[in-house]
Amino acid sequence: MNASTPALPPRVSRRLVDTRFGQIHCRIAGPAQDANAPALILFHINQQSSALGIELLEALAGDVHAVAMDYPGCGMSDHIPFQPSIADYADCGAEVMQALGFARYVAMGEATGAAVAAEMSARHRAAVQAAVLVNCPIYKDNQQAHEVHRPLKDTLRPADASGFPTTRTLEFMREKDPTHAPMHPDQSWMDRINVAQLETGRDRWQALDALNAYDIKAGLEAIPCPTLLLMGEHFHYTALLEQYTSRLQHLAQAHVIQNARFCMVWEKAGELAGHVRPFLTQHRPT
Repeated sequence: MNASTPALPPRVSRRLVDTRFGQIHCRIAGPAQDANAPALILFHINQQSSALGIELLEALAGDVHAVAMDYPGCGMSDHIPFQPSIADYADCGAEVMQALGFARYVAMGEATGAAVAAEMSARHRAAVQAAVLVNCPIYKDNQQAHEVHRPLKDTLRPADASGFPTTRTLEFMREKDPTHAPMHPDQSWMDRINVAQLETGRDRWQALDALNAYDIKAGLEAIPCPTLLLMGEHFHYTALLEQYTSRLQHLAQAHVIQNARFCMVWEKAGELAGHVRPFLTQHRPT
């Protein structure tokens, strides 16, 4: 390669994995020459897909085997004819990691994905060595969760007359729904969000309804392994940080990421990787 030629980002490959939930689409990156490098599975925000995790996979790929999967019904995974639970998503992730040959790994997720990572750590404790929770939501109860998310279904996620989602613009997000956008959204982010909405189609509420039905407080208390908590400075639940630290029995580290809000896995991938990499090294299985 010519010295003036910029280096290409680490290659992110794609796989379809057979599970009892159908074929699950994954994006995978990691050090090809080190089979013993730590492994991580990344769970995405509801109504999104693993496409929002590409930057983080690239940032970790030098020394971590990182897998980002699309939930059943999301991205390029098969759709399912029933309402899944957070436990279903966690079990699906465990099947994916087993099929890919990873016996021990870290569970990581943002927003709804943080709930999936928490549940996975409790349900599959023999496999999950640590948990990384990014912008984890917390609610008083399930009723509050439904009320908090009601505007998403009412006005903030538009649809056509048949109920199929329609695309949004950056201007729409900045004006109508800034709390669910990064601090500095660009067209790349907006395009990926729009594509993810169309891929999910009329099933787009499945992950949100799964989160609404999930007891997030009990889920946090049940995490049995070392936990890294990463919250955006301007994320709408960061003000409740003490509630998280009081419930996480095995909290190892907690960091507030400055000048960050939602979609940190996309906007702050390099900074998140800077926290995740040493945490993985510290908590590798012996």
